[in-house]
Parts: sequence; structure tokens; C-alpha cells
Amino acid sequence: MPRRARLDIPGALHHIMIRAIEGRDLFADDHDRQQFVNKLGEYVLAAGASLYAWALMKNHVHLLLRSGPSGMPAVLRKLLTWYALYFNKRHRRTGHLFQNRYKSILCEEEPYFLSLVRYIHLNPLRVGAVDDLRSLDRYRWCGHAVFMAHSSVAFMDTGYVLKQFGKAEQDARRAYRRFVAAGVTAGRNPELVGGGLVRSMGGWSQVRAVRQSKERIKGDERILGSSSFVLQVLSEITVQQRRQLRPPKVEVGIENVVNEECRKGHVSVIELESGIKRRGVCAVREAVALRCARELGLSAAEIARHVGVNTSAVTRAINRAVRKTEQSARKEY
Repeated sequence: MPRRARLDIPGALHHIMIRAIEGRDLFADDHDRQQFVNKLGEYVLAAGASLYAWALMKNHVHLLLRSGPSGMPAVLRKLLTWYALYFNKRHRRTGHLFQNRYKSILCEEEPYFLSLVRYIHLNPLRVGAVDDLRSLDRYRWCGHAVFMAHSSVAFMDTGYVLKQFGKAEQDARRAYRRFVAAGVTAGRNPELVGGGLVRSMGGWSQVRAVRQSKERIKGDERILGSSSFVLQVLSEITVQQRRQLRPPKVEVGIENVVNEECRKGHVSVIELESGIKRRGVCAVREAVALRCARELGLSAAEIARHVGVNTSAVTRAINRAVRKTEQSARKEY
């Protein structure tokens, strides 16, 4: 059965799970972990996202993120591509590092936000990476230590979480820790680890009770929330998809891209459309071709009519631009 598309609504809360392929280790040492955290912060800030909770495990990662204006892929795709290239080069390996796609659950903030923060931060204790809560307070590779002021991660939004526990910072920290401590013996929450209706309703017993009452309920394995929240999210996604299916104003779109790239490259539109092969003009032509293909979804033939060269030349320009982008990503580390 084909995997259902991830739900991505800008500004929504997401529980992200990233797993290594075949259960292998994602991190060989603390240097790998620090590199991952550094890049996570870079991409979170660049995307205007907010990170509330995180834990680096042996072969997987948990994140609680609110996506920025450009959505969740703006963070995750760049992060995982960069880390896979970095890890493979450093450890002299080839092939995939991550198991398929990352798993993303879109979450209803009330009443799940604080439960998710606690669930994620207790993961190292739950699997035995630390011995007790006091050790977790100082464990570097989990956001809990940041709340306890034993670790510093500047890009983590601790303020939003702590204000749920009180106005005075120190009082809020103590209340937060009591809340986490209460979760140590609480066991696994079925609504946080289940699927579909089980996740939304909080367990099979609740699902059976609602079904017996003949109340109509709606669930989706990609969403953690009530039936009404599920319906709201799916309706918003439907509106987004309808907007995307509307035919774009292609001519206006191409003209905007051409004007922007010519201005940045200090090249006139006349030069671009004349087919001149001067280096600066060729660089602008590559940028225009790549943007039109990626952002507007245009064919090489459609792009060619606006950049002064034939279809095959546009295809070559796009391929060169893609190679340069990949080389730039490799040089980052």
C-alpha cells in the first residue's frame, strides 16, 4: 500500500521521528552528535521554525518543532541531506543513512504539547542511555538539560515551554522538572505512540466506547488530535491542494524570475535573450533555468523561449546548476 503524503501546514506543531536505515547507529561519537545539533540549529533559525524538545538516540532522533512560513521540509530535507553527506564522508561509507522518509505527526497543541515535550525528553532515560532523572538533567544530547540550565542550545525555544509552568523562570523550571519526574513512572502514553483513531482517542478502550455510542469520529495516522482537529487539518490541506492545482500565471512568473536574476547578475534582459555566451550571462541563464524548473515546474522548451537558447542548452544549464548546488552542499563540512 503506498505511503500517504506527509501533512505540512506552516506554523503547525510536528512530532518528528528520524530513523537510521536497518537500525544502524546514526552517531559514531559526540563529534557526530554536535555536528547534527549545530546544523539542526542553523536550519531551524533559517526557516523561522521553533524547536521545543529533542533527543538524540542511538539509531533515531525525536524532535518537537513548529514549522516556519516555508513548512517543515525547509528544515528536514536540508538537515538530513547535509548530515548523510557529512557522515558518509567522515566514516568512509556509501549508500543511504536514513530509513525511508522521516516520520512527521501533525499535533494538536492542546492537550498534547506538554505531554510530547515530556515524552521526548524522557526517551534517553526510558532506553537506559542515562541511569536516572538526575543524570538526565545533565545529559548533553537531549533538550531536558537545556531546561535545567546544564546545557546551552541558543536556538531552542525554552521560553515558550517554561511559560506554561509559571511566570518566574526559576519557579517554572522547578515545576517543569516535577512534571517530567511524574512521567518517569507513568509508562507509555497510547495516544502518543498509537496510530489513526488509537492515537487520536487515547487508546483502544476509548475508541470502543465512542464506537458503541455511535458517535461519528475521524482519525488519521498522520495527526495527533481530536476528531474535530483531524477534520480541520484535512480541510486546510484540501484548500492548499486546490490552490496548488490552479494554473500558474506562467508568463508573469518567468518574467519575474528573469528580471530578478538579471538584476542580481548585473546582466540586461536583452543580453540574456540574445543568446550571448559571456560567462556572466551564462551564469544568469543557469539560475533562471533552475528556478523556472523548480519553482514554476516549467519544461525546458518553455524556459528556452525566454533565455535565448535552445531546449538542449536549457537542459544542460539546469544540470550544471544542480551539480554546483550539490558541490556547494558537500563543501559545507
